[in-house]
Amino acid sequence: MPRVIGFNAFRVAMPRGRRPESILVRLTGEDGMVGWGEVLFPEPADATWTDIEERIGPALLGLDWDRPEDVAGLAQLGSRRAAAAVDIACWDLWCRARGVPVAHALGGTRTSVVTGARLGAEPPLDTLVGRVNRYIGGGYTRITLDVRPGWDVEPVRTVRQAYPALALQVDAGSSYSESPEHLTALEALAAYGLLAIERPFDRGDLDAHTRLQRRIDTPVAPDLGDLDSLEAAIAQEAGRTLSLRVARFGGLTAARAAHDRAYAVGWDVWCAGPGPFGIGQAATVAVASLPGCTLPSDVSEMAGGPQFVSPPVRPTGGVVAVPLTQPGLGHDVDEDLIARLATRTLRIPAL
Repeated sequence: MPRVIGFNAFRVAMPRGRRPESILVRLTGEDGMVGWGEVLFPEPADATWTDIEERIGPALLGLDWDRPEDVAGLAQLGSRRAAAAVDIACWDLWCRARGVPVAHALGGTRTSVVTGARLGAEPPLDTLVGRVNRYIGGGYTRITLDVRPGWDVEPVRTVRQAYPALALQVDAGSSYSESPEHLTALEALAAYGLLAIERPFDRGDLDAHTRLQRRIDTPVAPDLGDLDSLEAAIAQEAGRTLSLRVARFGGLTAARAAHDRAYAVGWDVWCAGPGPFGIGQAATVAVASLPGCTLPSDVSEMAGGPQFVSPPVRPTGGVVAVPLTQPGLGHDVDEDLIARLATRTLRIPAL
């Protein structure tokens, strides 16, 4: 592997102060090749930037590595979010140096990824069907509704009555308990033929997920973020579906391992991962090309504003092409635009 001689990071905000923000990592090899990684800047702010600046970045520059898997140990030096930004950049750099797409290097088999749309707010019921209809008209084949206690059964019933054959799932945002009222609502939701009920309970309460999965036929998708929690969920049958978020698992190496494990036991998988500057989206598409990603994935598209990668990561008719003719993540990054928009920058010189 060409030695990494340059490490740059940028905290970048969308123009005119719009949210969200991202942390972008740029690696430079001694052959001049460049690799990029991205994670959302968390709200509220945590130690992600500090972990990259003080621990993970310097450790990478002093590390001998031949393959991207060799940098997985850096996740022990900071948060998985910080490790993910660096891990994605390492995969991009390594694949560009070898002229291969990241999707192929990971083991992807798909030429395109079917995407779903998400309704995250709580729109009035009289406008809900119209919003869903716009997504369906745009080619999306799956809709995820965010639900909360008190805003759950009625909106799902409304959408299901309007679209009996629509692939529909819900994200509960860990907002339910095992109270009789909440369990009754979750069982009622399951009666509407959902693909999955995502994050019904607190992420640490796998026992509650297990009890719910035993009560309903709809697959439960617990909020998992590492291989240990995935193994525990599989062992105690706390779900049957994995929502695979690259940043949550610490990068592409860990995400692929989670996919492989879930796929091996027959769980369905879908990928999710926002990346308003396009790099995080491209990483999500690469993982979603893996054979076990059988459900439509969430590849968010920023509405309006400048494009930061070319070609843009954009669903067409509800489908995103997997870039298989370009090396790395398959997109050129507008470095000048990112540098102009950066609110904070970091450069770590090679040792």
